Amino acid sequence: MPLPDRKDYPISMRLPEADVAMIDRAAALKGRSRTDFVRDAAVRAAEEALMEQQLIRMTEEGFADFMALMAAPVEVVPELVEVMRRPAPWEAGYRAKD
Repeated sequence: MPLPDRKDYPISMRLPEADVAMIDRAAALKGRSRTDFVRDAAVRAAEEALMEQQLIRMTEEGFADFMALMAAPVEVVPELVEVMRRPAPWEAGYRAKD
């Protein structure tokens, strides 16, 4: 099956040298070209912006069920409490588990 024709549209922007250096460094860490890195970051940011504007529709019954769940007492999950009490790897006192 042949691939559909791909049309590329150039985007040009002016950036301070420090921004370009940071983008280049991050792209290199990911093993990507500057173009791929910037394109992926821009598309990801666009997707997030669009998702924030999505309207969630539900029936009155569904909304009532949702609100009942939100108003219900919190259930403590001991495993999550233990995980949340552990210091993060970047915090003092962190020890890697063997």
